Amino acid sequence: MRLIAEDLLLLLLDDRRGTPASQHTDLCLGGAVLAELALLGAVTVSERKGMWRSARVRVVPGAVVEDEVLRDGLALVAQKERSAQDLVRRLGKGLRERLGERLVARGILQRRDERVLGLFPRTRWPEVDSTHEEQLRRQLTATLCAGAEPDERTGTLVALLSAVDRAHRSVDHEGLSSREVRRRAKQVAEGDWAADAVREAVQAATAATVAAIAASSAAASSAGSS
Repeated sequence: MRLIAEDLLLLLLDDRRGTPASQHTDLCLGGAVLAELALLGAVTVSERKGMWRSARVRVVPGAVVEDEVLRDGLALVAQKERSAQDLVRRLGKGLRERLGERLVARGILQRRDERVLGLFPRTRWPEVDSTHEEQLRRQLTATLCAGAEPDERTGTLVALLSAVDRAHRSVDHEGLSSREVRRRAKQVAEGDWAADAVREAVQAATAATVAAIAASSAAASSAGSS
């Protein structure tokens, strides 16, 4: 099974260097897992009620998922009721390496462990087979630049990319401006590519990703100024 989070990781990595384009990649991946669990009907993500109340996530009774990453995510959700924002952070922890290894096993990425300045360990994931990513970008281009109707997976991926302002960087614009592609991505994210309950849950998971990124950025800024 190919996860939405795996597709998202490919789109967020620099193909040649194998480094993430965003410092919030792990939070994005956590959001992708939560969104896919919602898409599969394994969890419900309640709508955020007011400024001071976060969306809550609950397991749907009897829910079963096949992929081990999603199973582990579902088990985490089942531990106790948590906010969607908290779960995005927890789900994303260590996920980049786990997904990277899966993509290495499929011959898509290569793992390179090294030390920056001879001191700081770093893992890079350069691409060795671009076939899948090229197909993925064609699907996104058809949706965002040619007006094709997205399926549920593509709609979810567009919603996640739009939330972190990466949609326009993931496609061939085909003559459109970045602003036009961004606008189309927002329209897709808010569109009717899935049943209302599922789409609303995915949108709540996406909003939680944005909130987690904002909280992380604020914390980093505060630490840097202290």
